[in-house]
Amino acid sequence: MLGTLNGALEVRGISLPPDAIRADVTGLNEVRDRLPVLTRIAIHYTLRIPAGSRDTLDRALTTHQAKCPTAASLREAIEITWTADVEERE
Repeated sequence: MLGTLNGALEVRGISLPPDAIRADVTGLNEVRDRLPVLTRIAIHYTLRIPAGSRDTLDRALTTHQAKCPTAASLREAIEITWTADVEERE
């Protein structure tokens, strides 16, 4: 989803250097029939964006999960959630 988010930002004219966009991901396994099964993925983004681009970022965040091929592939099997810390910089 990070790549989809980054692509959505670039299409909207916001190109972030690698050190300005980060995702920390945690997976939760549950045991089902004695097998560990991945059931949830939580993504936490840390973004440093140019000042004045928060509205554009918020629009990209709102739609990126629905447009991500990986998230679409996992949608029926795994719950995916995301949060974001955003810092605007001059």
